[in-house]
Amino acid sequence: MSHRLQGQAWLTAPATRAVMAALAAAGGPDCARFVGGCVRNALIGAPIDDIDIATTLTPDVVVAALKAAGLRSVPTGIEHGTVTAISERQPFEITTLRRDVSTDGRRATVAFTTDWAEDAGRRDFRLNALYADADGVILDPTEQGYDDALAGRIVFVGEPEGRIREDYLRILRFYRFYAWYGRGAPDAAAVAACAALAEGVEQLSAERVSKELLKLLSAPDPRPAVRLMDEASVLERVLGQPADLTRFEVMTELSGDAVLRLSALLPDEPARVAEISRALRLSNAQRDRLVEAVSGEATTGLTDPQARTAIYRDGRQAFEDRVMRAWAAGGDAEAARRLLALAEGWSRPALPVGGRDLARLGLKPGPETGRVLQAFEAGWIVDDFPDHGHEDRLRALLPPA
Repeated sequence: MSHRLQGQAWLTAPATRAVMAALAAAGGPDCARFVGGCVRNALIGAPIDDIDIATTLTPDVVVAALKAAGLRSVPTGIEHGTVTAISERQPFEITTLRRDVSTDGRRATVAFTTDWAEDAGRRDFRLNALYADADGVILDPTEQGYDDALAGRIVFVGEPEGRIREDYLRILRFYRFYAWYGRGAPDAAAVAACAALAEGVEQLSAERVSKELLKLLSAPDPRPAVRLMDEASVLERVLGQPADLTRFEVMTELSGDAVLRLSALLPDEPARVAEISRALRLSNAQRDRLVEAVSGEATTGLTDPQARTAIYRDGRQAFEDRVMRAWAAGGDAEAARRLLALAEGWSRPALPVGGRDLARLGLKPGPETGRVLQAFEAGWIVDDFPDHGHEDRLRALLPPA
């Protein structure tokens, strides 16, 4: 029984039609099919971010076909058979059907093929080995990908350990796909294979690991997947130390922010958090945010003036992250909500005086200017940022004439 994608605007959009028509003109109507995420997500009603196309045409023929149709091409991964077509400013990733020649757990040497089943056989999960033609008719070479997608089953194509040994990133991809698309109990063979080969994740580049980890933590509810990772010791290998899931479990309910969820898995030690962030090759902004989240006072027991002082000194993001971590660790929920509302509604004021004000009062520019301004700022903060009486405060701080 054949199945067809229904009601998909992207499938019939002029930009999509133009790309598929260009390929068909070079290789016939069956030379290109949509593949992977766009087919899977269309089936289950999930958003579609990227449109990937598989083709029997070699990259040079794809480039020529696009050019003949007046479409621009970008050789984004041509050594692996991938060309990106640009149609009405939208990218379409087109990849020639492939089979693995050799793998080392991190990368593969591939050869091109015209066999759709052979191409499906090198993919990770059966629900990702789905293809659809230009009219939406689905091809399911594994004969189980369609049912897996609808049932929320994340099952490796073929023998799980073999798939994983080809690329150990598939361990993390299993947890990520289970977090996003899995329903019910996880596939037992996949769970066992990931646990047995967990050491393999240490061979992966940190950039690949952190990308998968943050995608996983962005799922609506990543907790079941993270529990599986923890039970298999994969999480400890990724973070470089054991993780306490208690705070993470609560944080997942409080926030969908992947970086904040990651913070909940990390220790309350700024130096260690910085070390883990560097090991994962996180961006400078992500690293700094994680370190700030575990620095300073993390409590829901602050008074409003104390909260405003913390926001003024450390910034709103750091303050909110600290409050969220304290809340997730068992802090008072009502107090946390109050502090977060305060942070949302209070704008950090600029220091209301400067060197010109001191010069106007007769103080000559020099080191004394900085000392007086620092003393003014300290008192202004202690008094909860008053918006008046600034000149009198400055006069009281001036050195004797």
